[in-house]
Amino acid sequence: MRVLLTGSSGWLGRHLAPMLTASGHNVTGIDVAPGAHTQEIGTIADRSFVDRVVSDHGIEAIIHGGALHKPDIARFPRKAFIDVNVTGTLNLLEAAVAAGHSRFVFTSTTSLMISKAIRAEASDAAVWLDEHHTPLAPRNIYGVTKLAAENLCREVHQQTGLACLVLRTSRFFPEDDDTLTDPPPENLKANEFLNRRMTVEDAARAHIAALEKAPELGFGVYLVSAPTPFQREDCAALKEDAASVVARYFPDAPELYARHDWTLPSSIGRVYDASAFERDLGFRFQTDFSAILDALRSGGELPFAHDAGYPSPSVEGADLIWRD
Repeated sequence: MRVLLTGSSGWLGRHLAPMLTASGHNVTGIDVAPGAHTQEIGTIADRSFVDRVVSDHGIEAIIHGGALHKPDIARFPRKAFIDVNVTGTLNLLEAAVAAGHSRFVFTSTTSLMISKAIRAEASDAAVWLDEHHTPLAPRNIYGVTKLAAENLCREVHQQTGLACLVLRTSRFFPEDDDTLTDPPPENLKANEFLNRRMTVEDAARAHIAALEKAPELGFGVYLVSAPTPFQREDCAALKEDAASVVARYFPDAPELYARHDWTLPSSIGRVYDASAFERDLGFRFQTDFSAILDALRSGGELPFAHDAGYPSPSVEGADLIWRD
C-alpha cells in the first residue's frame, strides 16, 4: 500500500516509517524539516501542497502523525496550532476522500483528556482514564486543537464513510519533561510506565495495527499506552501511597529501585487504561513496567529511549509553520 506519513522527521515518524516499509508498504514522508524518511518538505496547512503530494505519489492511505505539540506552545501562537493541527488535518481528510482512500489513522493525544483539575491532581483518588472519560476540557491550545481534529475525523467518517481510527497516545517522547525535574528524567520515565507512558516502538506498532484494522472498525477513538498493572479499585490507594501499591504488585520493586538510587512515585493522580485498544485490535504492547524491572534486575539496557537534547523538527521548520 502507498502510505503518506506526516511528521516523518519527528520522533514517531523516524521509527514508524521503517516499520511500515518492513511491513511491505511504500512510504512517502512529509514534514516541515528534512529527515531520513522525508521525501516532501512542506506544511500540511497548505492544501495545494497536500493535494500535489497525494496525487504525485499515488497515495492510498494516510497516517497523520505530524502536529504542533505541547512544547511548541512556547514557540508558536495559537493561530499556528489551528493552522497545522486543525486546518492541516482537514486538508488531509479531504484529500483522502477525494482520492478514494479506504483508511485514515490520526495520532491524537491523551493530553486533551487532562483538564486543569486533573492536572492539579486535586481529587482524593487517582482518575481512571479511558475512552469513555467525560467531560473533555483541554487545558491548552494543543489539546483544544487535537480535540477539534478528532471531531473532524468523526464528521468526515460519518459523511463519507472514510474509515478513521484516532489514537490518543500517551507519552513516548525522548526528551526531558518540560515541567517536572524530580525524580531525574530516566527515573521519571520508568515510573510513567505504571500509568501514562509507552515506548516509541510500541506507538509505531500501534499505528500499523490501526492502519490494518481501520476498514473493519470504521471509526474509533482509542487510548494507546503501555498496559497499567493497576485496577480501578486501586485509585484511592494510588493517590495516598502509590509506592505501597506498586510494591504489592511488584514485591522486589522497592529494592531494585533503591539499588539504582531511584524512587517510586509517592502519589499517582491519573491512570491510562488502553485495554480497549488491545481488545479491539488484537494488539499486545511489548514493553510495560515489568520490562523496566527486568532490565534493572539483569543490569541490561533500559527498554526506552532518553535523549535530553532531542531536536524537534518544528524548530528547524519554524519558517514553514509560522511567519510574523
